[in-house]
Amino acid sequence: MKKRVVVALGHRALGTTLPEQKTAVKHTAKCIADLIEEGYQVAITHSNAPQLGMIHTAMNEFAKAHKDYTPAPMSVCSAMSQGYIGYDLQNGIREELLNRGIYRTVSTVLTQVIVDPYDEAFYTPTKVLGRYMNAQEANEERKKGNYVIEEPGKGFRRVVSAPNPVKIVELDAVKALLDANQVVIAAGGGGIPVLEQDNHLRGASAVIEKDLAAGKLAEGIDAEMLIILTNVEKVCINLGQKDEEPLGEITTEQAKTYMEEGHFGIYNMLPKFRASVDFVEEREGRSAYITSFDKVTDALKGKTGTVIR
Repeated sequence: MKKRVVVALGHRALGTTLPEQKTAVKHTAKCIADLIEEGYQVAITHSNAPQLGMIHTAMNEFAKAHKDYTPAPMSVCSAMSQGYIGYDLQNGIREELLNRGIYRTVSTVLTQVIVDPYDEAFYTPTKVLGRYMNAQEANEERKKGNYVIEEPGKGFRRVVSAPNPVKIVELDAVKALLDANQVVIAAGGGGIPVLEQDNHLRGASAVIEKDLAAGKLAEGIDAEMLIILTNVEKVCINLGQKDEEPLGEITTEQAKTYMEEGHFGIYNMLPKFRASVDFVEEREGRSAYITSFDKVTDALKGKTGTVIR
């Protein structure tokens, strides 16, 4: 049996602009192809913050210039980012695999993730995104019921909630593709956040932490490993201090202690460790890796990376 893994791609693996993404994906595709060549069965998820901000800004500017159009909801912008990033990723991975003589379909699944309407995150929005607005535009956003914060000297920006993922809607489709030994890109950007109302799914004005969604995906497909790729080879505790220490292999109990001690930034490493611990503790024999995308092969060989068992 092939080992089933979920790979969560961070910002570095995608870039921020269209040209940057095209270039970054070529390098990322090599990393994914290496895993497939080693015999791993791979599902991929990815970040989308810069792309989501770009799409949200573009759609709202378009609506301002064309009065017959309404601004695009956050959930719609999230769906667009999944398609745009998935398009580049699946083509880049397909090309790299074909160059190596590996014939495998690579598919992007437009993925919705159900969130709890009573999640505390909806009462305390934290995710800042989109363009800078002036005071009048910010006031218009508030009238719509949206949250806005001011960045002194720069202007106002939209701020949205980041609720926890509860359930991946298209999980069965992802599992079917993996069972057919295909490569799947799913739950991009944490998934499209939706609220479940009987049989109806309604888009939520929110974003989901992609690392938490990656953990939920790995759990749902019964993966053996969760690989979170970021911009550091190893995660450090006491970062920037004299006693700074890179973490190699640690237990879930050690990881929880470090989280409680506040070693990881709320929006940086903390979601990665939360996702890793939850995934590893769910079933015996699982492991989670946090490392840079150019070191993933070495990490899987035990040479580097932060590993949670």
